[in-house]
This record gives sequence, structure tokens and C-alpha cells, in this order.
Amino acid sequence: MRFAFVFFAVVGMRLVELWLAKRNERYVKALGAKEVGARHYPWIVLMHVLFLLSLAVEALRKGARPSRRWPLLFPLFLAVEGLRVWTILSLGRFWNTKILIVPNRPVVKKGPYRWIRHPNYAVVVLEIALLPLLFQARLTAVVFSFLNALLLFVRIKTEERALAALTDYQEAFRDRPRFWPSISRRLTPF
Repeated sequence: MRFAFVFFAVVGMRLVELWLAKRNERYVKALGAKEVGARHYPWIVLMHVLFLLSLAVEALRKGARPSRRWPLLFPLFLAVEGLRVWTILSLGRFWNTKILIVPNRPVVKKGPYRWIRHPNYAVVVLEIALLPLLFQARLTAVVFSFLNALLLFVRIKTEERALAALTDYQEAFRDRPRFWPSISRRLTPF
């Protein structure tokens, strides 16, 4: 497994996501979307850029060799990326890297949102742990998992407060866990 291939594939996906987010931002703002959390958004962008740089430096310093556990880690990583795509497709034109909320519009309850409130944040948590571990960049995994947790604490609180004030979020998601699905009759996929 080549580090450069995986690394540049991830960078490429992020660039496509930024393009998609910008396109979607114009769409939802035309519908009257309100942006919240604009003050912490640059910190999130900075953290993600530094994460990728740290990953590259640490992995390359260690020879860019995959972990001995790559047969387990790589399929998990691919599954996480699949969840990312599913999340983006489920939100459609309402997916964004910013918190943009169209007042009085029902929240999306399909796709992974049938089971959890924040599948995209679950993806980010898992990716920030798995990708560095795949290439033996343990320090990057630990440091950026911690930084991400701090930022998500602020971001999720901000997002949920705004969603509760502007949409049917509280009613729609009162029985759904934030990140990890639970087994419940109410949350069955059928």
C-alpha cells in the first residue's frame, strides 16, 4: 500500500468536498439559510490542514510504510469513507462544511440519519484516528483526535442549539444518539 496514493486520494476528496460545499452554500443561502458558528469555522479548517500536514510529515519520517495492521485498518478506513459519501448523498444540496440552516425546513432523516444525528462528525472522528494509524503516525492520531474533540464539542453545541431554534430537530432526533447507533425498535432500518 502506497502512502502517496492514499494521501493524495484523501486530499483530492477534500478538495472535491470544498467545491461541493461552496456550490451547496450558494443554493441554501438562496433559500434563506442562516450561518452559525462562523467564528469557529476557520479553526476547523486550520485543524484539518494541519492534520494532513502532520500526517504527511510523521508518515514520511517513518518511511511511509503501512502498519502491520493495515489488513484490518484499510477496510475500516474504506468503510468510513463510504459512510462519508452516504452522508453527503443523503443531505444532497444541504450538505456543507459550514453550519448553514434553512429556517423552518424539516431536517433530513434518511440515510445514516435514520440511526444517528451526526454521521459526518462520526466519520471525521474515525478518519482522524484510522488514517494516521494506517501509516504508523500515532502521534498525529492522538494529537489531532484530541484537537478534533475540542472543536467538535463547540461545533456540535452550536449546531444543535441553532437546529433546535430554527427547525424540527429536537422532535425529529430526540431518540437518536449523536454518533454511534444503538439497537432499538424505533430505529430499525425498515
